[in-house]
Amino acid sequence: MRASRFLLAAALAGLLGPLSAPAWSLDLMQAYQAALAQDARIRAARAARDSAIERLPQARAQMMPNIAINLGRNKNDIDRTQENALGQDVKFNEEYFSYNQTLQLRQPLFRMPLFAGLRQAGFVVDDAEATLERELQDLGARVTGAYMEALLAQDALDLVLKQKAVTTTQLDAARKSLEAGFGTRTDIDEAQARLDMNIADELSARQHVEFTRRQLEILINQPVDTLLAVDARRLPLLPPEPAEVAEWIRLAEDGSPEVRALKARVEAARAEIAKARGGHYPTVDAVAQISKSGSENVTSPRSSYTNHLIGLQVNIPLFAGGYVNSTVRQAIAEQVRAEENLEAARRDLAVRVHREHRGVTEGVLRVRALEQAVRSAQQLVTSSKRSFEAGSRTMVDVLNAEQQLQTTLRDLAEARYLYLVSRVRLRALVGMDRERSIREVNGWLSQG
Repeated sequence: MRASRFLLAAALAGLLGPLSAPAWSLDLMQAYQAALAQDARIRAARAARDSAIERLPQARAQMMPNIAINLGRNKNDIDRTQENALGQDVKFNEEYFSYNQTLQLRQPLFRMPLFAGLRQAGFVVDDAEATLERELQDLGARVTGAYMEALLAQDALDLVLKQKAVTTTQLDAARKSLEAGFGTRTDIDEAQARLDMNIADELSARQHVEFTRRQLEILINQPVDTLLAVDARRLPLLPPEPAEVAEWIRLAEDGSPEVRALKARVEAARAEIAKARGGHYPTVDAVAQISKSGSENVTSPRSSYTNHLIGLQVNIPLFAGGYVNSTVRQAIAEQVRAEENLEAARRDLAVRVHREHRGVTEGVLRVRALEQAVRSAQQLVTSSKRSFEAGSRTMVDVLNAEQQLQTTLRDLAEARYLYLVSRVRLRALVGMDRERSIREVNGWLSQG
């Protein structure tokens, strides 16, 4: 009997053990590394980069010798009519097989479109590489933003639960005071109204927690259990370095992967113009050929020939119906479009750099101001409770002080998260080391 109970207890322990094990905590660096491997946009950008890289060997291949073999075998059935010595038409029928074999080597010597295409392929690869880097930088900002938004949602829920607990305590105290004969019905109604609002806020906060967790799960393609929170004691409030926004804009002009990609597109468009204009230029190829044929001469059907050929072939375009001129105009228009897109991106980049720079600089000031506001709100709660106990304050005053404290705590948490996200976004815009930025923020999280 004891043995069977022991086995049953062991089996239950084995089943419930994983459920009672401590939850696995996900930090920012782990989330970023998971997103690197799982994010669909990154995989698509990598595939686009790999596809663009193949443009270079394709362009080089068109300038290399081209070797081809042509083989043919044909059955010939010939009806021939010929006058004989008497002037009469005599019909003959001949059937025989003919064949031809050709080995040709063609080496392009001068083809302007091929030279321009080779330069263009290099710029296409540069564009794809820069686009992939831009997506990687953007991924770091997206993961950080989703991570911090999930933390903010959890903090908001925790604050609502704390406020709900405080309000419940105040409601119980108000009811007991009324039963004791020195409370008021208004205090109960006020506390009950606040509690009802807290319950509604809790439902909304729980939904937001689920939504933000889902956003992060989509990025990393794995379930999220618990997230390591930001440790306020380890969080340094550092202004951007360098301090001047103009310097950050200059860094963005030089290092932004988005700008690099658009510059490469401009150069590729210019190469396309040269490629199109190459249609006006002659082409020169060196040709070496060996051909062997048999029974291809009607008059001598049983003869065979072997021909060795080497020389140059020059093709001079004279008129193509205006096709070349049209492609040149089209390529020029594409260049203008690429240049305008580059200019628009530069202007937009300056605005975004300025916004994130302000997010860091003003974030430092806002966090410090809200830290002081939290200390003041805590003091107000303490004073309001003492005054209520002394009879100079009402229950409403205490509830208002508690609500003000929770609101200030929520604003402080939001300010910290926005400050961290702005730091990562600012560095991503100028093309700084993305892993270093993530690792830096990750070092400011609690260690579990």
